[in-house]
Amino acid sequence: MINKHQHSFIEQIESERVELGKRPEWLRVRLPGGANYQDVKSLMRNQHLNTVCEEARCPNIGECWNRRTATFMILGDTCTRNCGFCNIKVGIPNALDVDEPRRVADSVKELKLKHVVITSVNRDELTNGGAEIFSESVRLIRQFSPECTIEILIPDFKGEEQAFDIILQNPPDILNHNMETVKRLYHIARPQAKYKRSLELISWFKAKGSRTKSGIMVGIGEEDEEVLELLRDMKNAGCDVLTIGQYLQPTKMHLPVRRYVTLESFRLFKEYGLKIGFSIVESSPLVRSSYHADEQAKLVL
Repeated sequence: MINKHQHSFIEQIESERVELGKRPEWLRVRLPGGANYQDVKSLMRNQHLNTVCEEARCPNIGECWNRRTATFMILGDTCTRNCGFCNIKVGIPNALDVDEPRRVADSVKELKLKHVVITSVNRDELTNGGAEIFSESVRLIRQFSPECTIEILIPDFKGEEQAFDIILQNPPDILNHNMETVKRLYHIARPQAKYKRSLELISWFKAKGSRTKSGIMVGIGEEDEEVLELLRDMKNAGCDVLTIGQYLQPTKMHLPVRRYVTLESFRLFKEYGLKIGFSIVESSPLVRSSYHADEQAKLVL
């Protein structure tokens, strides 16, 4: 459910009467299907696991699942935050599932993954935000599938360094935390997050020797210059790998799309990111934070 700031933002956009026109051809994807897709889906259901691919209605789910790759979403399927762009259920979460890390590790082994991405909902009601489940998942994957590289996409844990320390008890190969949007729109898109706090998280893990990654979306009302400013802030914070994709409104209850960013703009964002020192910049409309993460890992690890 949108908050008052998000509602005001939507009213402002509607008053401007921006005509987006038809969705560009480059944003059209095939319906998911295929043998590998069904295998991955069946495995997730049998193991009672969640994936951000499904919960966030990712447009790449068909391609990724047919490549036998998926992003596991731990700590349940209910988030304690109300981000204006996210389709994951918001409410009071169920009790912590301490067996979840074992099931994730079992699934990684069964899928014979060479690279795995693990993310989560926010669990602000928990001490340390559920960091122990991340850490245990990494430990068990290392035990069950020692050849598999691991990327975790973490929430901000309210900036608590005790949670960060727990993460580093079993460090991943790549530490990802998404900035999501420009500074001006943080109170709209991420009302319970803080721009500075997310940058400080990236800096903290970079200082501890982590390979860092982050992702942003464009098309919710930002200006191109604000995107470039965000890229500079992220690079100064120590981010190594960057993903940039087009925001797509999950439902009418979420923030509307303000513009369809052109392919040329995505190309310019990538060029600028590489120019200022990012190791890898994935920038195109359908890019999401874990899209082709296995290929990125090969280049930076």
